[in-house]
Amino acid sequence: MKGIVCKVCGYVALDGEKGICPVCHAKNQFEEKEEAYRSPDFKAESGESEKKHIPAFTVVNECGLIPSNGCSSDVHVKIGEILHPTLPEHHITEITFYLNNKFIANVMLTPDINPAAVIHLKKETKGKVQVIENCNVHGKWFNEVEIK
Repeated sequence: MKGIVCKVCGYVALDGEKGICPVCHAKNQFEEKEEAYRSPDFKAESGESEKKHIPAFTVVNECGLIPSNGCSSDVHVKIGEILHPTLPEHHITEITFYLNNKFIANVMLTPDINPAAVIHLKKETKGKVQVIENCNVHGKWFNEVEIK
């Protein structure tokens, strides 16, 4: 899909903001790219590529880590219906979280870590949580889930 991307770190600005990158803090370093990321409707030739790259969500409506501080949901993300490989030559480098198209977190990964992350949302949080993951071989992949 077409998107606005930071030329320094590769962050995708889903909200269209082109000022300061929230990940690397570069100023005015954004450009429009035709294929900034792939979405779940992307049709890979083999079909297996999709199953290893599209972020998969589990929303737990009870906060396990911070239950007494107004947390309402844990959003678990693993990369792929079939878990993505974690090899030095082929792995997920980062998982970027957005809430209603606004950046909220970036998790950097190495081949030593399973391709998964979790965020803990506050009680009043509603809307769409979006994720873009980056595979060092196959690029960026997107998915989203509704939080009610």
